Amino acid sequence: MRDADLVVIGGGIVGLATAWRFQERRSGRRATVLEKEEGLARHQSGRNSGVIHSGIYYKPGTLKAANCRRGKRMLEAFCREEGVPFETCGKTIVAVEEAEVPRLERLLERGLANGVDCERIGPERLREIEPHAAGIAAIHVWETGIVDYSTVCERLAGRIRQGGGEVVTGARAGATRKDGKGIVVATTKGEARARVVANCAGLHSDRVLGRTGAKREVRIVPFRGEYFELVPEARRLVRSLIYPVPDPTFPFLGVHFTPTVGGGVECGPNAVLAFAREGYTRWTLRPADLWDTLSYRGFWKMAAKHWRTGGAEMWRSLSRSAFARALQRLVPEVRREHLLPAPAGVRAQALAPDGSLLDDFRIEAQDRIVHVLNAPSPAATSSLSIGEAVVDRLLPILE
Repeated sequence: MRDADLVVIGGGIVGLATAWRFQERRSGRRATVLEKEEGLARHQSGRNSGVIHSGIYYKPGTLKAANCRRGKRMLEAFCREEGVPFETCGKTIVAVEEAEVPRLERLLERGLANGVDCERIGPERLREIEPHAAGIAAIHVWETGIVDYSTVCERLAGRIRQGGGEVVTGARAGATRKDGKGIVVATTKGEARARVVANCAGLHSDRVLGRTGAKREVRIVPFRGEYFELVPEARRLVRSLIYPVPDPTFPFLGVHFTPTVGGGVECGPNAVLAFAREGYTRWTLRPADLWDTLSYRGFWKMAAKHWRTGGAEMWRSLSRSAFARALQRLVPEVRREHLLPAPAGVRAQALAPDGSLLDDFRIEAQDRIVHVLNAPSPAATSSLSIGEAVVDRLLPILE
């Protein structure tokens, strides 16, 4: 039996941030993080484009808007303290046709309302910033950055251990049960007991909720995001992040260009239904996961709303030429032969029974457990702020 004040299920960046903020806020209190994999950040936290988001996309007043802005400042301060390399390289969001300009204007208004350092620019200024980009108008976001989130996770784990906590890998969480004034979590490495529990299980967060006996009102549906990287001789085409104007009805940002702290340039991701919650290739199929998706009425309602967009995403998944054409809208000189396959990621997207893709973060309290049920992008940027929000819900239970 492992005893702690807090047990966190999930060793991704949100779970680690929650454990660290808990120990910081209450000196002498100890957290135990349970991670089913043999290492940390093996899923969403380590399989993303590494962007430090500015907060321009999110509706003012939402959890995403507030936590992204606050979390960005906290993340950058943490990286400076820990010596984690990051770069504020900036970003352009590019309209390539007139029909996109009104959406670009609304996005600018949203960014300014959120306090983002951004401005509308014309094609001449765009060429100065990104000489190879196409576009009739753009937003330049000065403060967007890049970082390696796997490194951030390792440093957070170090902070937890320094504070007397524990990070246990290879410990798959199972059923939970009440034990006096606490909760016991069964794991593949024995039981862990604490007064409070935080469910930060990402791709499996709804299942952890279900194991407590609660009804799964929302369901996690996995979407695979496939990436390419530019061959070294084509990296000169991209100086900073280049994004399209997003579709406001779909919570994905479209394929884009992202430099990495290692010197490469990633292209993507698309968004296709994965046949397993950890389905990082199109051939990965786990029947139980696929049935969990297909048996949920919300999935079919979502499919009926977005079948056309979903079809286009699937075609880009099957055709490198189609993927290249999507990239050429932003940077016309990119060619199919410039693209090398890169590791894919899977987004844990919460889906409501009415078929709506939950756009905002979702955090719910249940007795002595707090569940983070929807934390897609910009969760990595927002992680330290999300962790503090979870701790704010846990501490009153301990008083």
